Amino acid sequence: MASENQKAQEIKRLTTPLKFLNSKAYDSEGQSINCVETLSKVNFVIEPREGILSDDEIIQYAPESKAAARIRLKRGFGNMEDVLYVHESIPWIFALYYLILISLAGPVIVAKHTVFLIILLVLFILPLAYAYYIFNLKSYEKKSKKTSPPPKPDVSKQSKQPKVTVSQQAEANKGIPSLKRYETEINNLKVLYDVKEGVVRDLIKKRFEPPQITYDRFITMVDSCHKLFYKQVDAATTIIDLAVEDTPRIQEEIENKIGNMKTIIDQIEELTNELVINISSESQSEDDVEILLDDMENLIESVKEY
Repeated sequence: MASENQKAQEIKRLTTPLKFLNSKAYDSEGQSINCVETLSKVNFVIEPREGILSDDEIIQYAPESKAAARIRLKRGFGNMEDVLYVHESIPWIFALYYLILISLAGPVIVAKHTVFLIILLVLFILPLAYAYYIFNLKSYEKKSKKTSPPPKPDVSKQSKQPKVTVSQQAEANKGIPSLKRYETEINNLKVLYDVKEGVVRDLIKKRFEPPQITYDRFITMVDSCHKLFYKQVDAATTIIDLAVEDTPRIQEEIENKIGNMKTIIDQIEELTNELVINISSESQSEDDVEILLDDMENLIESVKEY
C-alpha cells in the first residue's frame, strides 16, 4: 500500500506539464517519455507507476494513459480507441502479416493444391478470429471477472476483532451514508490542488525572482486561493458530517462547494500553463499574465460573495 507522500509525488509527476528538449519529452523527474503513435494521433503520455494509485485515481490523473485505457475496458465502458491504444502494434502486425500471406498466396492458387489452399484459408481466418476477440469489448470485462475473484472473508480474523463501544459506533455512523460518496471526490480534489499549488509556486519563484512586486502579488493570490479552496472543503465536509437528511438542497450545496473547488483548481492550472509559456518565450508579453491575475481576483471575489 503506497503512502500518501508517494501518492502526492506520483500525482505531481502525472499532472506537471512535460518539458521538451531536443525533440524529446521529459517528466518532472527528468525521465524520458516515449512517443505513443496510434492510427488517429501521436502523443506523449506519462504512464502511472504500478502499485501507487488506485484505478479511480489513475483514470482521474492519467486519463490518456494505457493503464487508464485498460481500466476502462475492464470496467466495461471502454471504446475502440482504448482497444487500439492498448494494442497499438496490432494494426501494423496485421498489415505486415496479410501482405506476406497475399504474396505467398499467388503461387498456391495457381498450382491449385488443395491441401495448401486449406492451410492458406486457415491462415487467413485465424488472425480475423483473434481480431474479433481483441475488439470484442465484453471480453475484457469477462476476463477481469475470471482473474479477479472476490476475496473470501477471514472468519478467524473476524472473531478476533475487538468489540465496538456505543460511542465508537456513534462516531462511525456520523453523517448520512448516502452523502459519504462526496468525501472521496473531495479528498481527491485536495490532493490534486496541493500538487498543482506546489507546481505553480515553483514556477512563480522561477519566473519572478523575489523580492519583486509581481512575485509578491502572485504569491498573495495563490495564498488567497489556498484559503478559499480549503474554506470550501471545510464547508462541504461540515455539511456531510452534520446533515440529518439527504435532500436535493443538501446535495446542491455540497456540489456547489465541489464546483468551486474545481474552478479554483482550473484557475491554478491555467496560471501554471501561462507561466510555462511565459518562461519558455522571452518575447512573450506579460499582459496575458496580468489578465490572468485579474481573472483570479474576480474568481476569488465571486466565490467569497457566494
